[in-house]
Amino acid sequence: MSTRINLYPALFGEAPKTLLESEQFRVSASLYPSGVLALELTNSRGKLVVLPYQGQMIWDAVFDGCDLTMSNLFSQPRPSPTVIGTYGCFMFHSGLLRNGCPTPEDDHPLHGEMPCAAMDRAWLEVGEDSAGPFLRLGGEYEYAQGFGDRYLASPSVTLRADSGLFDIAMSVTNLAGKPMDLMYMAHMNYAYVEGARFIEPLGFEKVRLRSSVPAHVKPTPAWSRYMEQLALEPEQFQTLDRPDLYDPEIVFFFDGVKADTNGDAHFLLSHPDGAAFYTRYRPDQFDHAARWILHNADQQVAAFVLPATCEPEGYRAESAKGHVRALAAGETAAFKVTTGYLNKAEQQALIR
Repeated sequence: MSTRINLYPALFGEAPKTLLESEQFRVSASLYPSGVLALELTNSRGKLVVLPYQGQMIWDAVFDGCDLTMSNLFSQPRPSPTVIGTYGCFMFHSGLLRNGCPTPEDDHPLHGEMPCAAMDRAWLEVGEDSAGPFLRLGGEYEYAQGFGDRYLASPSVTLRADSGLFDIAMSVTNLAGKPMDLMYMAHMNYAYVEGARFIEPLGFEKVRLRSSVPAHVKPTPAWSRYMEQLALEPEQFQTLDRPDLYDPEIVFFFDGVKADTNGDAHFLLSHPDGAAFYTRYRPDQFDHAARWILHNADQQVAAFVLPATCEPEGYRAESAKGHVRALAAGETAAFKVTTGYLNKAEQQALIR
């Protein structure tokens, strides 16, 4: 059971305005100096800042006083048709027709058309289900090109009472009369935590180092030597303890990720203080996963798992590998990840 509150751009002004307040949640609307509209969703543990009309990008996430978001160049989100013009967010929806780093043979922008999509509709839902009270932001974006593709994308983010975890979902329906390409990644840009360890409680069959070098990566001799070592033994990369070697970026791909009896895979970035960043997802929805690490003067990120339907190497490369899905006319594909912050006791309970 839930109540829906429809949102309108006119609700947003320079001064924060409370739109909803209950015992468990609060929602306020505001406007960045750049002109981007934002919603702050708050529970007893922390907050999410979401851009309801710009791809429903999650700009910021803070729980138990810990900032989950990558260090970046941007003091605020900026209006931009592509994600590269505002690359400072906690999470964006990468895809949906194209995904990843374009090669010289590709004609699509970095990570596709969805990250900064101008949403047609946005709404709040507050209610209670079998898991307890929830607060959800949802929206719709209809993509249409004359003589081309047409789809309806429906992203959402769901916050629970008294929890540092939240659900990020995406549903995409092919509205055209012919099949469409589908490439989707839940792109979560977690903060770099010095000394943190990667934990995959159920494991995987194999981890591979990315062998291609995208155009935006400028190798150094030290980085190239380190990459040669990692290529031979990628499993050795277990701890964030050599930031000097994480510039340019390092990317891994996971094969055969193991799931539990509920069908969920689990990934953690365990902090030295006992807390952790955490993500779970279903490999039957996301049959690929990547890891992205970068540490330099301007950006520090430890995207410990990026669930996806393909690898992030651009349309032509992924098409050649057979990784581009076809969504039939009228067909819907649905995706969900649960992610966020675990305190020390919560991490210990999950691993047990």
